[in-house]
Amino acid sequence: MTQNTKAQTDSQTPIDVDNVQDNTADNQEITTDNGINLADALNPYFRPDQQTIVCGALDEAKVTALADAGVELIINLQPDDELAFDEAAAVKQAGMAYEHLPISGAKDLKQLNILAFDNILRQHHGKKIAMHCGSGNRAGAAIALRAGWLRGRKMDTAMERGYSHGLTSLEEEVHNRLLVPR
Repeated sequence: MTQNTKAQTDSQTPIDVDNVQDNTADNQEITTDNGINLADALNPYFRPDQQTIVCGALDEAKVTALADAGVELIINLQPDDELAFDEAAAVKQAGMAYEHLPISGAKDLKQLNILAFDNILRQHHGKKIAMHCGSGNRAGAAIALRAGWLRGRKMDTAMERGYSHGLTSLEEEVHNRLLVPR
């Protein structure tokens, strides 16, 4: 089952354009990419929008599935000691770009790392990307902090962005960090 972010449509509430999902085919969930059902290939699997996939740790089969699905960039947030294979080589061999920004946990959720994360996303804007850590939790945390610190989103909006990208156990840490003005 995919997890998708829904844009608010209440006329009293502004729509966050960073949070609007590309609704195609009569609002059906995104289920296949080039004939590949990523929800079956990846676990956990989050699909906040048409161009973004968030998942847990990769292996060679998952790298192949992402490449076959048309992903152009893999962003790996796992530190080297969590990797079970040469992910960079597998991704490059599959014809995708690769960025590695190790985030071990709460201690690495610093503004400098979120700026580096933002830079990666900006450099590859418009490309179909897959970002991952062990579970999606750190990816969701990075997205929420980016939304709050760098995009000026309100707390609720930044947290919702994080949830749509896999934020779970780092929720309290992210919330507390967003309370501190940057």
